[in-house]
Amino acid sequence: MAIDRDEEFTRYVHAHRGRMMRLARLLTGGDAHWAEDLVQTALTKLYLKWAAIRPEVGAARYADKILVNSFLDEKRRFWRQRETLTDDPAEPGRPTEPGSGSEDRLDVLAALEQLPKRQRAAVVLRFFSDLDVAAVAELMTCSQGTVKSQTARGLDKLRDLMADPLDTLEHVR
Repeated sequence: MAIDRDEEFTRYVHAHRGRMMRLARLLTGGDAHWAEDLVQTALTKLYLKWAAIRPEVGAARYADKILVNSFLDEKRRFWRQRETLTDDPAEPGRPTEPGSGSEDRLDVLAALEQLPKRQRAAVVLRFFSDLDVAAVAELMTCSQGTVKSQTARGLDKLRDLMADPLDTLEHVR
């Protein structure tokens, strides 16, 4: 039975890992390494509960909830608080072609990175994952009013950070 469970979990990971990485990448403001850590944490916790979860019923929702909670959890990121930033990046960035939309995508990721975590999570889940307020409240383990206020504050801050965020947000999808 464990082999069947492992095969089922492996199929689930192959089918959903890309979606989870996109969500994690948006939550982390484009930090690919942190996004990978979040997805690995979510998949590990999901595997531990796999026997009790029916994939067709709620594995994706449960995995997203783990992902969001891992992102919001300050204790998990304690080691990140000790990092020091430098003006000289360790890796060169990829050049972008004018008109490709890549500049807009980078602008959105940079703006998202400047939002407080709860606002960022609310905006990403509402507008990039197209979830309704109730679903976001469930994933963030908060009230619907909190989701609405965090989303409103996040969008206000994005407007301040970007020239026209609503036009630019369409390029990220």
